[in-house]
Amino acid sequence: MKGAFLQGFGVGGGLIIAIGAQNAFVLSQGIKKNYPLVIAAICILCDATLIAIGVGGVGTAVAANSLLSGIATWGGAIFLFWFGLNSLRSALKGGTLESSEEVSIPLKQIVMATFAITLLNPHVYFDTIVLLGSISGQFPEGERLIFGAGAITASIIWFLSLALGARLLSPVFKKQISWKILDMFVCLTMWGIALSLVLNS
Repeated sequence: MKGAFLQGFGVGGGLIIAIGAQNAFVLSQGIKKNYPLVIAAICILCDATLIAIGVGGVGTAVAANSLLSGIATWGGAIFLFWFGLNSLRSALKGGTLESSEEVSIPLKQIVMATFAITLLNPHVYFDTIVLLGSISGQFPEGERLIFGAGAITASIIWFLSLALGARLLSPVFKKQISWKILDMFVCLTMWGIALSLVLNS
């Protein structure tokens, strides 16, 4: 069960940490103190709901069919390798966080913007429902929930850290080396989990 939790934490964390519009939004609004905890709570709620749908539905369907299970395992491994490769390319290319100085935004507008930037991104559905749900199918039924709990825990830790530590992280992530280190960490995590999927199939 510990292995399922750690794999869920690793895959979920790697997918969530990847540089993207949502993380840039959470970080930039945290820097400006625009309701950072509200934003983090919405991101966590969306992630937890979608992960639960994936682990509870897709994972069960995949586990019940050996052909689907094999496709999901190898498909998941290929995707994770590709994802890690993109992180490696990003690390080699380098990137920085640019946060413009904006005026304070009303709570209602912040809530709507957070839901939009989270739920209108098609990758969030693939990452949480399809990918995490499919990978969870390699575990026995009880351990699928543990896998999902690991992914949700990664989401909680990441978004709370990002929101609450935004002002401290801002100077750090304006330096290319910081993104390079983060991207390399994501790359190695994704490749390690991809390898474990293949070896355990």
